[in-house]
Amino acid sequence: QVRLVESGGGLVQPGGSLRLSCAASRTIASSNTMGWSRQAPGKERELVASITSRGTNYADSVKGRFTISRDNAKNTLYLQMNSLKPEDTAVYYCSATTFITTYWGEGTLVTISS
Repeated sequence: QVRLVESGGGLVQPGGSLRLSCAASRTIASSNTMGWSRQAPGKERELVASITSRGTNYADSVKGRFTISRDNAKNTLYLQMNSLKPEDTAVYYCSATTFITTYWGEGTLVTISS
């Protein structure tokens, strides 16, 4: 079992930045995929960024603005979000995919508004 706890969400003005963190209850092998997804009101959940030992991937909508990283020593995943737009408003979820299943956190709300 893996417990994932997100933090760092909040209210930010357009153009601002936020850094989300996701603390895992145990080590996630670097070969396993970890990611950030988001779900806006009335929309389906979408994957915005993922990371493995082989590299990173981003949704086109966030490419160049968001950066995913992980600190394996701290069992923590990060999402640095810059140049935020109102359409980035959503609940952001952390995930970790092992050989058995995909684990999800409970999410952190990010609101972009002036």
